[in-house]
Amino acid sequence: MSFRFSERVPKNDSDPVGDILKVAGSPDVISFAGGLPAPELFPIEALKKVTNEVFDESGREALQYSSAIGYPALREQIAQRMNRQGIKATADNIMITTGSQQSIDITAKMFVNPGDTVIVEKPTYLCALDVFRSYGAHIVGVEMDEDGMRMDQLEKAVAANPNTKFIYTIPNFQNPTGRTMSAERREQMIEIANKYDIMIMEDDPYGAIRFAGDDIEPVKFYDNEERVIYLSTFSKILAPGLRLGWIVMNKDLMPKYSVMKQSADVHSDNLTQHIVAKFMAEYNIDEHVNKIRKVYRKRENVMMAAIEKYFPAGVNYSHPQGGLFIWVEVPGDVDTIKLFNTCIKHNVAFVPGEPFYPDKVTPGTFRLNYSNMSEEQIQTGIERLGSAIKETIDQNQTTRVAQH
Repeated sequence: MSFRFSERVPKNDSDPVGDILKVAGSPDVISFAGGLPAPELFPIEALKKVTNEVFDESGREALQYSSAIGYPALREQIAQRMNRQGIKATADNIMITTGSQQSIDITAKMFVNPGDTVIVEKPTYLCALDVFRSYGAHIVGVEMDEDGMRMDQLEKAVAANPNTKFIYTIPNFQNPTGRTMSAERREQMIEIANKYDIMIMEDDPYGAIRFAGDDIEPVKFYDNEERVIYLSTFSKILAPGLRLGWIVMNKDLMPKYSVMKQSADVHSDNLTQHIVAKFMAEYNIDEHVNKIRKVYRKRENVMMAAIEKYFPAGVNYSHPQGGLFIWVEVPGDVDTIKLFNTCIKHNVAFVPGEPFYPDKVTPGTFRLNYSNMSEEQIQTGIERLGSAIKETIDQNQTTRVAQH
C-alpha cells in the first residue's frame, strides 16, 4: 500500500545527526557530540526519596489525569524561581510542558502558518529548525559575534520580512556556539520587536549553568509589552529524562496554549510533576545547580587549556561562561564531514556544524560538548582532535598544490 504523508514529514529517511551519534557512540570513541548533562550529578537518592513520599502522600492524585497547564504547586515554585531571575510572573503565567522541545513545538504550531518568517540566530539549535520547517516557516538566519545576535542585521532582517511571526533566540550560552548575548543587545531586541510588533521566543535551557562572569537578566526582563514567550527546562538543572519544561507567557495566551497542549498530549506526566515539586519543596535546587556549575567549570577549563595546547594556529573557538558547548571554526574551507570521518579514525567525535545552519553553511565548523566526559577523557580526546584537524588541514593544502 502507499502512504500519503503530510507535507510536514521529511521526504526521505536520512538522519545525519542520528547517524553521527551512532558512530560517536562506539565504546572506543571519546565523544564530544551529545549535549548530555553529566549523569553522575543526577540527584538519584533524593529523587528516590521524594518519589516514595509522593506515592505515600498523594499517590492517587499523582497517578490521575490532571490539568493541561500543569500541577499548581510546581507552577507556583517555578513562578518564585522566575521572579528571582528578574521575570515578573505568577502561576497564572506558567504552563508545564514535556520538555522545552514541546514548548518550541506548541509555540510554533500556534503562531506559524506556511510561508511565515521566523528569524533565528545563525547558527542555532538544530531541533528548533526542524520544528519551524515542519510548520512551513520561512527561516531567516542572522549573523552572530561574541556578543550574540547582531542587532543591526536583525533589524534589516525584520524590515525585509514584514510577515515575521517571531524571533527565536537562545541568549545564554547558546546552542551550538556557547555565546551569550549582551544586556545592551537584549534591550535592543525588545526595541526592535516593539517597533515592528513581533513576538520573541526566548529559549533558556542553560541560563542557570553560569560558571564565570556576571549574570545578565533574561530578554523577558526588558519586555515592557509582554511580547516575549520564555521557555526553560529541568533537563539541565535536574535530569533530562524527567522531560519537564515550562513556558512563561502573557496570561491572555493561556487559554490558547491550554487547548494546544491538550491536543498534543492532554498534560505532561503528572507523577513526574509531583516528584519535581516535592524535590523543590524539600531540597535547595540552587545548591544542586552550584554542584553542576563547579564540575562544568573544571571540565570547560580543562577543554580550553587542551584546545590551546593541541589545536593548530588559526583555529577559532568560542569562550563560554556557562552552559555545555564550545563552537569551533577551522579555517581554509575544510569539509566538516571529511574532518569528522578523520576524527572517527582517531577515535574522537563532535557534531558537524551543518545541521545548525538555517541557510548557507559555514564550512569547517563544529560543536564540542564538555559536560559529559571526565577531565582525563577531555585531555585525551582534544589531543586526538588536534591531530585530526592538523591532518585534515595538511590534506587540504596538498590537494590545492596538486590542483595547481
